[in-house]
Amino acid sequence: MSDSTEPPAPPPPSPPPPPLLYVHPRREPFEHGLIPIPKLIFTDGTQTLAPLKQKLLLRSTQTHSQTHRVDPAAVAETLQISPDHARLVLDTLAAVLCSDRDDVESVGADVDDLILFLYIQSYKRLLPRTHKDSAAVADVWPSTSAFDGYLSALSPLQLVRSNSRRFMPSQSDDETHQLSYLQKHLANIISLLVDPVEGESEECLVLTMEKFNRLEFLIYFGEKGSERISLTQAAPFFANSDPDMPAAPVPVTDAHDWLLQNITSALEHISERFSAKENGPPSASDQDVPMTDACASSVKTSTSARGSSFIEGISKSSCLKQASDLQGSSVKVGNCHDSVIYILAPLRYATIYGCSDATIVLGAVGKAVRVEHCERVHVIAAAKRICIANCRECVFFLGVNQRPLIVGDNHKLQVAPYNTFYSHLEEHMNQVGIQATINRWDDPVALGVVDPHDSLSHPAGVSDVQAESASRLDPDQFTTFLIPNWFERESSGSTEVNPFQLPDAYLASQHRNHNNLREMKQILRETQLEDSKKRELSSALHVYFKDWLYGKNSLEFENLQSPL
Repeated sequence: MSDSTEPPAPPPPSPPPPPLLYVHPRREPFEHGLIPIPKLIFTDGTQTLAPLKQKLLLRSTQTHSQTHRVDPAAVAETLQISPDHARLVLDTLAAVLCSDRDDVESVGADVDDLILFLYIQSYKRLLPRTHKDSAAVADVWPSTSAFDGYLSALSPLQLVRSNSRRFMPSQSDDETHQLSYLQKHLANIISLLVDPVEGESEECLVLTMEKFNRLEFLIYFGEKGSERISLTQAAPFFANSDPDMPAAPVPVTDAHDWLLQNITSALEHISERFSAKENGPPSASDQDVPMTDACASSVKTSTSARGSSFIEGISKSSCLKQASDLQGSSVKVGNCHDSVIYILAPLRYATIYGCSDATIVLGAVGKAVRVEHCERVHVIAAAKRICIANCRECVFFLGVNQRPLIVGDNHKLQVAPYNTFYSHLEEHMNQVGIQATINRWDDPVALGVVDPHDSLSHPAGVSDVQAESASRLDPDQFTTFLIPNWFERESSGSTEVNPFQLPDAYLASQHRNHNNLREMKQILRETQLEDSKKRELSSALHVYFKDWLYGKNSLEFENLQSPL
């Protein structure tokens, strides 16, 4: 009798390989951290910045964590800029740092962070791209503007906005452009982090783990659905360091070569992904959205792989986004026209680009808002800071803790105090650190009409022309913007009034409007009319009320009540 043997059990399936991690640029410094001040732009690599770093170190104070900090006075003296511009530099740096724990306002800026920030001021943005569907764009953009050609003798900036309207570069294009910039300048950037050692050759220079970590200001590792990985965890020469022991520094050449290899791999990955996309269905966040397709039933909203939400191509419609509808803490609103958009959520960053004839309400933005290439747009925002670039005939109702920054080719801009609220507004403001007791809406800073960070060429002398600033909205034209209450079936927040105090002139105008409305309603109630005449009057007023709401870009008239 032969022994029966069972076949051996199959080996357990091998675990799937870990996903490949690619390096990505941090978009915030490139999108919200560029300041068009010529004295901040150094195009000679490290020749000027290396000596400037040493001067800053001499004027710095050393903290208990062994970091060197500089205040606005030291920055102004070292860079030979005004105290106001030095304050702007530190405020902008604080807005784009990757850590909220770094309180630049109270302890000053870290010298290494500041040097990296100054280095990338040499970055030039991609030009806005034309839309593939020119007929669709012509349907929502006016063919001409009263200002087209106004600066033709001064600057070619109007060429960006005349004839064909321009749109945000795709996310892939932007990422490729930023990675290519870092690839080209990586050696200089790393050299600025290394403390010079007299008599040592370049091959002998080393980079500590703390200095290496400073590069997280510009790059990070991570993919969709995963947490970002710190550079020291991703780098093989620091990955297994004992947290209780100081890590041994690594040769600068090793750090440079490893990062350069990863940047090259990331660029190749983007190129392969683009090639695959050319042969397959397009991605929502990288394609042009036909304007005629954007309606209430087909709102074009997408999410990037790394935590930004996009609202694109809304036309003749309205759109509401709450915190639960958004991924990440950044929002970009692009190419929206003749619409009302409500983003009632706590955010870190928000960008509004290429919109016209729209009203856009931003909930609470704790880091920075940028509004660019917009026409006849009303922006209502509670934010830490806002930058307005290349806009026309726009009105900004602001609750901002820092002075609004106005740059580029702007015309007929108006600013006014914040004019709305929703039930969770104060809760959202507290989450992102906006103070209702500080509102600098009426104190804008206007810089140059030419932005040296764009890729256009400019005639000689234009760089000295100051941008047109914004005027204050006439208090008689100030009105409260009512946000329809979509939260009736949900737990309501505690905000019942505008948390920002109105200046006396605007408060008086608001009271007059309320009194006039009250008197008009009383007159209508007391008017002796037959029932048929009352119905006729009510119907006429309702029609005019709807027409007024349309004129105010408030398409949610069905959620509001008429004066009757």
